[in-house]
Formats: sequence, structure tokens, C-alpha cells
Amino acid sequence: MAALLSAQAQAPAASGSVMSFTATTANVSGAPDSIRIDILRWSTEAERDKLMSAWNTKGQGSGPSAPARGGAPGGRGAGARGGRAGARGASENAPPPTSEGALAAALQEAGTVGYLWSSEVAGYALRYAGKLPGPSGTERIVLITDRRLGTANDLWKPAGQEPPSPYGFSVIELRVNAKGDGEGKISLTGKVAPDADAKIVALEDYVALPVVLSHLKRRGK
Repeated sequence: MAALLSAQAQAPAASGSVMSFTATTANVSGAPDSIRIDILRWSTEAERDKLMSAWNTKGQGSGPSAPARGGAPGGRGAGARGGRAGARGASENAPPPTSEGALAAALQEAGTVGYLWSSEVAGYALRYAGKLPGPSGTERIVLITDRRLGTANDLWKPAGQEPPSPYGFSVIELRVNAKGDGEGKISLTGKVAPDADAKIVALEDYVALPVVLSHLKRRGK
């Protein structure tokens, strides 16, 4: 998979992409780094609703696997009863599922709708891409990856003192004007929450977060 993404990273933007952007990183340890985002298609309402359903159900129905039975096969002794009791105890002591964890699992199963490329060997698959029109031709674009940016390195480590967010994915928000220029912010330190307008998880406080994708420019359509 890494080899495939690496090979695609060296190629020009896919001719079938619906929108592409270039940018330069800022306020992270690897800055300045050249970034390219290729959106191959926009997520469907059904795909969006599936991700939000996972967030809202908090992973219910994906509980622990069936416990192993204690004792010999078919045994009815204390060993079997002890095994069941131990399994129940472990299940009761397990941390409850979270919305973030359920969404991360759903993103792993979602289809690829685009890629984010950097100087890293492999790119990041986008599992969600949606846009909202704004006044005077502006656009708000929400992207979600199935991996946290910088999982395998320090290129995306926040430059400030804020602790990094614990999410296993990254939410990216682009704000673009009518000319296709703008900026982008990422959930590297910020919280995410359902957004009523976008109908998907987005940055909870966009204004308060530092710009991570500077000199953002739209290419293509």
C-alpha cells in the first residue's frame, strides 16, 4: 500500500480529480513543506451518514469477541465457571467505546475519495470529502483522513505547547475564496465535533486554531 501511494505521489494530479490544491505547511515541525491535495470525488450523502452513524452510536455492536471457555472441552467444573466469570469481569472493566474510536474504525472501512501528499514517502488517503458554498463564491471544504497526519514521524508535530489531539484520524478544513486562494487548519491540537451545517464531524473551533496549510491555491476545476 505504501509503495502504491509513493508511486502515485510522484505522478501529476489525476485527470479525474474534481478539485486539487497546493499549499505549504506552517506552525508544525516539518514546515515549510509542500503539500498537494487531490480530491477524486465528493462523498455521497450515504457515505457521510454512515460515518456520522458510527460517531453517534459510539461503536455499539462492536464489543469484545466471545470469551474463551475455561477447562477441558465440554467441562462443567469450576474452571469453566471461572473462565466465564473472568471474561465478564474483563468486559465490565473495559473502557466504554467512544465516538472518536467508532469514527476511526468506520473510516478504515470507507472508500478512498482523494489523497494528501507531502514530502513523506507515502500519502494519506482521504476517506471523506465535502464542501459547503459560502457568500461571494467562497467555499468551506471538510476532509477526513483515516490516519493521523504525522503518525510515523514528527513532520506534523504542532509547533506550540498545546498537547496533540488523541484522534487516530485527522480532520482538515479548507477555507477558499472565489479566486481559489485560502488557508487550511487541521485537528492536530483542536477538538472535533458534529457540525450542523456540514452534517459531518468538523473542527470545533476553527477560528482559534493555527493555520497549518498556508498559501493554499486551488488547481483544476
